[in-house]
Amino acid sequence: MDPEIKTILQENLRISHENNEMLINLVKAQRQQKIYRIVYWVIIIVVTIASFYFVEPYLGNIINLYSGGAGDTSNVSDILKNLSSNQQSVQDLLK
Repeated sequence: MDPEIKTILQENLRISHENNEMLINLVKAQRQQKIYRIVYWVIIIVVTIASFYFVEPYLGNIINLYSGGAGDTSNVSDILKNLSSNQQSVQDLLK
């Protein structure tokens, strides 16, 4: 074999090995990135569900307060009517 061809083949083999190592490192990096991305989304989903779990009693109280307050507007108008009738009776007593 010609020495020039032999050196070219050896250089080609060395470059192929380097290329193979870089490709293996790229595959490992992609695998790690995929695992980290899955862990990232699992953490986000778990934190979201946990926050709803811990905030739910407070939200329930707020919703009950709002729905109870909206339903009690008729009671407020009844109280105002009673006050106006009581005010009339107090004015009658003062006369």
